[in-house]
Amino acid sequence: MIQRGQLSDYFEGVGVKRLSAVDAEPKTSNQHEVGTTKKMRDDFLGETHQQKFPAIYIWLGGDQEGFTEESWATHYDARIRKEDRAAEWRLYYPSNPVTEAMKAGDTLFLAKDQGGVLWFIVAPEGSTSEQQLFWLFGLRPEGKSFISREFSDEEPELDFAARFILDEIGVEFEEPEADKLDSIIERFGTTFPKTAEFSHLARLTLPEVRAEDDPDAALIAWLDHEEALFRRLERKVVSSRIEAGFVDDSGTDVDGFISFSLSVQNRRKSRMGHSLENHLAAVLGAHDIRHVRGAVTEHNHKPDFLFPDLETYQAAPAGGDPRLTMLGAKSTCKDRWRQVLAEAEKISRKHLLTLEPGISGPQTDQMEASGLQLVVPSPVHGSYTDAQRGWLWSVGDFIGEVRTRQT
Repeated sequence: MIQRGQLSDYFEGVGVKRLSAVDAEPKTSNQHEVGTTKKMRDDFLGETHQQKFPAIYIWLGGDQEGFTEESWATHYDARIRKEDRAAEWRLYYPSNPVTEAMKAGDTLFLAKDQGGVLWFIVAPEGSTSEQQLFWLFGLRPEGKSFISREFSDEEPELDFAARFILDEIGVEFEEPEADKLDSIIERFGTTFPKTAEFSHLARLTLPEVRAEDDPDAALIAWLDHEEALFRRLERKVVSSRIEAGFVDDSGTDVDGFISFSLSVQNRRKSRMGHSLENHLAAVLGAHDIRHVRGAVTEHNHKPDFLFPDLETYQAAPAGGDPRLTMLGAKSTCKDRWRQVLAEAEKISRKHLLTLEPGISGPQTDQMEASGLQLVVPSPVHGSYTDAQRGWLWSVGDFIGEVRTRQT
């Protein structure tokens, strides 16, 4: 089994606090700083007066549409010349788009990575991003001050959900067993194959994984393996293109470089959705579940998966047919889950499969109230609350339901 590392491979420690008006709104406090605690300084910040850290500022909007700013932050003792008073350490941050967006009530996650860079991550209260980071770092704010922890080698291994969240905030992974991965993708040179071909290769090179035995574990294992293969191939393709240079007749080809960079980002975003559908179809096939992908229903809608087939759907009355089921598949929900509600009018209760960990309680409550059943692979269920887990379906649950309807 491939080892996927631990949080301690990436971060020394983290502190979490609910921002007050004084922390977050310079108009209220006339300051740009937050107080740090003795434990944070002992664990990862240190006590070097006027230490200037490189910093990455990240704003994660309510629907996770965020942005990032590279800057700096200074850690200092505000009472260093007042020998009759105890030290008072603060972290000064410059004004930037992230600090201008944050407000009282938002949560600040202040982490220091192994390279000495501070990660200043802000998530709105009650958002999916906030819930995901609470679960990832294992901390929730209490009172007015930071609570913090240091990461050690005793941390559990990073699972799919943890790496999903780290990827969302921009942490780049060092893939283990690189030589083994390179030997698999060698046939492609420096070109990307079609996603269906790549997905098939990922399943082919994990012969020990059987969807018949555990559909949830198989889906995650295949996705995880394909992601690792893709990142290795992407590294080769990008390195080759950079080595070739970006030069045209007028000199440095800035537009060419920007276009290439955007194509890399867009490929990452679109590939995961297609990969999810490919592997999900393989899981359904392994269980002999009749289905059709991308069938056209009313108003030119195309549900990702329709069960058992389009003919049964078209022959059904407006009130539906008990044999019918539909399933949307989205690697991340964000606010797009509502699109699924209109995709098959003859099916009143919709199903949506997602890989997204820790979706907020208010959002899953809205899904339930809208007649949408969320399906999440069981290895990701741990990132949800106890109350949510009682409602979530696994892939195995969904297969069982569809099999009952089809028989």
